[in-house]
Amino acid sequence: MGFVDLFLTDVKSVSPKRECLRNALEQRHVAEFFAGIGLMREGLERQGWKVVYANDIDPEKKQMYQGHFKDKHSHFVQGDIHKIKADSIPDIALATASFPCNDLSLAGMRQGLEGKQSSAYWGFVKILEKMKDRRPPLVLLENVAGFLTSHGGADFAEALLALNRLGYAVDPMIIDAERFVPQSRVRLFIIASKTLSPAEEVLESPSFFEDQVRPKALVDFIFAHPEIIWSIRPVPPLPERTLALTDMLEDLPNQSPFWWNQERTDYLLQQMSERHSQQLDKMKKSRKWCYGTVFRRVRKGRSMAEMRTDGIAGCLRTPRGGSGRQILVKAGYGIVKARLLTPRECARLMGAENFNIDVPLNQALFGFGDAVCVPVVEWLTQNYLEPLALELLNSL
Repeated sequence: MGFVDLFLTDVKSVSPKRECLRNALEQRHVAEFFAGIGLMREGLERQGWKVVYANDIDPEKKQMYQGHFKDKHSHFVQGDIHKIKADSIPDIALATASFPCNDLSLAGMRQGLEGKQSSAYWGFVKILEKMKDRRPPLVLLENVAGFLTSHGGADFAEALLALNRLGYAVDPMIIDAERFVPQSRVRLFIIASKTLSPAEEVLESPSFFEDQVRPKALVDFIFAHPEIIWSIRPVPPLPERTLALTDMLEDLPNQSPFWWNQERTDYLLQQMSERHSQQLDKMKKSRKWCYGTVFRRVRKGRSMAEMRTDGIAGCLRTPRGGSGRQILVKAGYGIVKARLLTPRECARLMGAENFNIDVPLNQALFGFGDAVCVPVVEWLTQNYLEPLALELLNSL
């Protein structure tokens, strides 16, 4: 029995189950795993989809989620994904998983999918497996771009083959949120689907598949792994960003406690390289306010303050050890001021400008730094998930 036959058997052999699938697709029902503060949900629901189940292990993220969404107590289950029972998941059209990226990045020492946190992916796969004929027809994964190269690509291949074994064909994309908001945030997305047409065989040259969302490194991976069942679909061009960093900033008065005192500001400036100091000096002499963002990084055993002034913030991160907290520098009229980005500014940079924030600073920075950019999810939903859902519905 072939790949397509397996799916057709799943959805057509038992009428009640087929009707449950149809209802879930019609209602666009979603289960959101590793939900965090709910920004995946925010993007999906802006396009008419509905989250009916959410899970995360972190109580502080749950607090932020429940502080924003009105149905806060109806479907959020806090706990370890390895302990979730598959039969507790309602009928859904889509399962999403923004599983922990710590072990897939340099910061996580590239431990990969066997690392303590990123191994949670296998808990997600186990749930899908145990859902059997209730398995959703669509899956959306999100993680750092480093997932592609973790352990020389072996982790990525293993993760995709696991989805293949559950009856899904896969389509990966790399999207930088910078196309939507003034934040450099490159993420890898995988849409897995129980397609009703044979998965596309990759026969063309690699350059044929290269586009805005599938750069050369990703296409090279696709061609190097013919054992993976791919389903590569065309997508429209990404939008051109219209906002700059200055559009995201709060107009804080000089007396605001967010602004650092002179001693703390001077200490930051002393950590800059000569090139960045010269750049800041030009900004300081300007007859208008100029802005830059700064991260502290360890270079050759020394803490350095590295600044960018291209109108785009660096990637928001979780503030572990202080180095992940992004600093705003404001200079002009002979003055230099510095402070951390505010939680509201972080929300705006994630495309969640109206998110309700009623938690302490660091908790908010953790929540937004570990989330998915809302307009990217909106774009994927509108241009990929929605057309695919309609195709699946028409096939039933």
